Amino acid sequence: MIVVIVGPTGVGKTKMSVELAKRINAEIINGDSMQVYKGLDIATAKVKNDEKQNIPHHLFDIVSVDCNYTVYDYQKDCRRTIEEINSKGKNIIIVGGTGLYIKAALYNYNFKEETDSFDFSNYSNEELMNKIIELGGNDFIHINNRKRLERELTKIYNHSESNGKKDEPLYDFKIIGLSTDRDVLYKKIDERVDKMLKEGLLQEVKELYDANVRSKAINTGIGYKELYQYYDGKISKEEAIDLIKRNSRHYAKRQYTFFNNQLNVAWFNVNYNDFDKTIEEVYEFVIKEE
Repeated sequence: MIVVIVGPTGVGKTKMSVELAKRINAEIINGDSMQVYKGLDIATAKVKNDEKQNIPHHLFDIVSVDCNYTVYDYQKDCRRTIEEINSKGKNIIIVGGTGLYIKAALYNYNFKEETDSFDFSNYSNEELMNKIIELGGNDFIHINNRKRLERELTKIYNHSESNGKKDEPLYDFKIIGLSTDRDVLYKKIDERVDKMLKEGLLQEVKELYDANVRSKAINTGIGYKELYQYYDGKISKEEAIDLIKRNSRHYAKRQYTFFNNQLNVAWFNVNYNDFDKTIEEVYEFVIKEE
């Protein structure tokens, strides 16, 4: 059995994955593009050792932050890990918020040799941006920067072409989505950023900054790129923190868009007053007809 747990940042995916894994005898595979990197812990809300509760976790902390780990790399690693866990006769939970990574691993995505031959001349800048958002790309590009918009969409197309069979699943799986009211989610996101700061986010980022790490993960990762601007002297610390919160909220909106448009998700509204009740609802759904 493969269960996929998705949802926006800060909704409670990590806790759900561990509690569900205990009930169905499963091992957990990371489905977050930032949590594969060593040393990117606090801003990515990476699962802590004491939170794992002796459940085996895979594809966390597997590459250096200097590496350019791609969706193709993840596809290979995730499929290999699925086979390894299957060989033990155990169930699998994939948990994370990077929809493109999860879909590339579970569906028939065949990666092609990269090309720059895509023709976007008939697209307006707004149409390019909408397509990037729909496909889960980087929407922090300014809408007037056409060259970067075309480059971003080219990169996405290079990583998702599959001879017209992208939606053909390679495994049997169920996708669980955790959701909540928008105002509740935004409040939780803001509170989580404040908690990260108390846990040492500034120090984590400063050490990377002092080591002159300027990799793709740093340049695109929420929490890192904003604080790098602060350490560069371009914005104040307060402005950086506000940006982290705002960008996290925007990212949550993009996640919902991708999950709703690209994946067949069974959504569950999280009961934060009684999380065990939500766990029970998800568990009953997972074991139904198994």
